[in-house]
Amino acid sequence: MTLSLARMAVEVLTTADGRAKTALSRAHAARWRASRAEGGAVIPVGTATPPDKPARPDRPELAQPRDVPRRKPGTPEGRIALLHAVAHIELNAVDLHWDIIARFSTTPLPMGFFDDWVSAADDEAKHFNLMADCLNAVGSHYGALPAHAGMWRAAEETAGDLMARLAVVPMVLEARGLDVTPGMIEVFRRAGATDAVTALETIYSEEVAHVAFGSKWFNFLCGRRDLDPKPAFHDLVRRHFHGNLKPPFNVEKRADAGLPPDFYWPLTEDI
Repeated sequence: MTLSLARMAVEVLTTADGRAKTALSRAHAARWRASRAEGGAVIPVGTATPPDKPARPDRPELAQPRDVPRRKPGTPEGRIALLHAVAHIELNAVDLHWDIIARFSTTPLPMGFFDDWVSAADDEAKHFNLMADCLNAVGSHYGALPAHAGMWRAAEETAGDLMARLAVVPMVLEARGLDVTPGMIEVFRRAGATDAVTALETIYSEEVAHVAFGSKWFNFLCGRRDLDPKPAFHDLVRRHFHGNLKPPFNVEKRADAGLPPDFYWPLTEDI
């Protein structure tokens, strides 16, 4: 029996091992794309109930942000910690993108919505593997260090509201990646770590599209509900994101992704 897209999403979410999760993510994405290309009897979106929390490997140990050790990025240990942190973010992103598919599969949406998030989940799986390969190359592995325990908080905060999910995850959290990744690339460039530079440059270029998917579908839903996108975005972020946004911002890449400055600068102010 052919799995629906929503059931595929739940399969990924309930797979614990990072390499197995990302392999399944990429395989399901390929099946979806092939089905869409064939037309006619395509894989249905279907419905499925995602878990409240995705399955996770026994390692890394998850800790509160203040308890995750900080290491100077100019040292080999610091660069390993940075690679590990990015790998952790990318694995969470795989689950976030499959979760939005399963959790909101009953919402009437164009098929392009599902195409976009399948594409993003596929990219994030590739990104995790790039970081895991970089860790292996320097004698480490994903799970060797503690990791941020709060990565799934945004999903929990927005589980009942698709517009809030789009506002907080791609338009705030992933947009933050556009701000900080150039600095990370420079750290590894100075260290002569060409494989890490190449991997991070790939991630940087592809994350713009994920932020753009968020902006596109947020604006689509605002149009459907006759809402002004900017105040709607500000309201949802202030209700569902904890803390203010912090400059500096990558104004150029954010603009490429459909985020003008008047969307995010007001959110730097104390509420």
